[in-house]
Amino acid sequence: MELKHIDIACLSISPANMRGVKKAPDLTNILPSVRARGVLVPLIVRQNGSPTTYEIVAGKRRYHAALIVAQEEGSVEPLPCAIMEAGDDAAALEASLIENIARLDPDEVTRWETFTRLVKEGRSPKDISLTFGLTALQVKRTLALGNLLPRIRNLYRSDSIDTVTVRHLTLASKARQREWLALLDDEDARPPMGHHVKSWLLGGSAIATDKALFDPADYNGGIVADLFGDHSYFADADLFWQMQEAAIGEKVESLRNAGWQDVAVMARGEAFHSWEHERCPKTKGGRVYIAIGHGGDVSFHEGYVTLKEARRLQQGGSVEKAVRPELSAPLASYVDLHRHAAVRAKVGTAPSIALRLMVAHAIAGSSLWRVAVASQRGATDAISESVENCISEADFDRERRIALDLLGLDPETPTVTGHAYDRELIPLYLRLLDLDDAMVLGILAIVMGETLEAGSALIALLGVQLEVDMASCWQADDVLLDLVRNREVMGHILADVAGQEAASAHAGATARVQRQIVRDCLAGTNGREKRDGWVPRWMAFPPSTYTDRGGVSSVERWEAVAPLLELLDGAESEPEAADANEEGLIASKEERVQQAA
Repeated sequence: MELKHIDIACLSISPANMRGVKKAPDLTNILPSVRARGVLVPLIVRQNGSPTTYEIVAGKRRYHAALIVAQEEGSVEPLPCAIMEAGDDAAALEASLIENIARLDPDEVTRWETFTRLVKEGRSPKDISLTFGLTALQVKRTLALGNLLPRIRNLYRSDSIDTVTVRHLTLASKARQREWLALLDDEDARPPMGHHVKSWLLGGSAIATDKALFDPADYNGGIVADLFGDHSYFADADLFWQMQEAAIGEKVESLRNAGWQDVAVMARGEAFHSWEHERCPKTKGGRVYIAIGHGGDVSFHEGYVTLKEARRLQQGGSVEKAVRPELSAPLASYVDLHRHAAVRAKVGTAPSIALRLMVAHAIAGSSLWRVAVASQRGATDAISESVENCISEADFDRERRIALDLLGLDPETPTVTGHAYDRELIPLYLRLLDLDDAMVLGILAIVMGETLEAGSALIALLGVQLEVDMASCWQADDVLLDLVRNREVMGHILADVAGQEAASAHAGATARVQRQIVRDCLAGTNGREKRDGWVPRWMAFPPSTYTDRGGVSSVERWEAVAPLLELLDGAESEPEAADANEEGLIASKEERVQQAA
């Protein structure tokens, strides 16, 4: 490079400068030095289309500090510059980044922007790693940010989201990234952050390919690659477990052929505790324990017996030789899957059986079903107690006790739903077989009620569809009135309960005074006429508001589902179309052929 001093008027910022030409630099820590001693470290520049003009590749902050000094003092000494050869954009970018990294590590998004431009100029990731003293993985991680939507990169740059969140979002397609941003913008939702992003993307079944006992090349499902280069994951967990269990079966056969008398395959998720076992060689009856984790990992513990068996050996006994099962694991899998296919086909033609199976599964769950009872725990104990003692809960509890009795369960059991499937699923199903359809549907209604999510849009729709009259099943209590703290809203409630004349007469009163008048009207005390059947607008079906301020969740949910209910009403007005769909779920083969023709 040639070193020379160049007049500041002949200099401009190069587009190759990693800190760009638009963003104003922070000069706090260098401006006093430039004022006192001038620019000491040379700027890196190159000619800019003219022998007398140059663009600054590195040294933007020193240049801007010199401009300020020139404005303050009327002039500035020519700046020391190192002149690069013209035309090599990649070299210019490298010079800019090297200098800035040496002075101050830029944020990762800025590195991505610069590395991307270097790639476009012909530099390979390996070239970049050698140039900047970074590992290939560091460069790969930085370049992976290119898979992110610009808004996510900007959130990362502004420290609105952390590194772990960003790295897992690089696994996501653009569509999934938009879904994540929608959750971020939704005030009522919580977008997954950190390691939870991976579970959200992969449906809670993030199984890394390095956990497979089989060759991942034989796996025909999708594989999601971590663009940071750390991991890749199986997208289809069910297919993974089929192949993993087959591989475990082959390993079991291999161990038995190697002379191990017993190979114990533990249940998935069951841990092997070495302190509950003692070492024992193969020749004395030691066995192999195979532990399988929910994350797909498999560990082999060779040469162990239980403590009880170890004591027996010490007393001169022997370990009972395990009987080799008739079916190998792969053969057992073959038998199980074919039997399952045959039974499933029959269940598909037996709706009465399917109804009872579904109710039993909804009550007790299974390894494939996860059914939760809706929580009725309020924000305060007073709210929870108010709900627990309301008329609707008493009515529902009465029906629930009938359902428990029909199922042969203790009537004092708090819920019908939530029993242990490993003990109660089959007994419940057999009990349901003894009940007629009307009874089974009645139990199903209770189960649905217990598992109906509170505070959902579905509540808004069902309340209108079922013509729920809140006045017939609810009465105002002190809990509600104490929760109304806004004076404007309390004034509207006063007009609702006591009439507009009373509300106008007490418009200047405090919310506490207005609340007491409402209480007197609802109870018919202190000379006030008793007001029966009052329901605040937000609790009615459909709900409405007292003001135009918004923020009433019940109203917002109703506005979201009201158009859908209107469509349903329109469909019910066309009986001919409805009757046409009552011929069955599956048309006959001949009908399907005719329809296709």
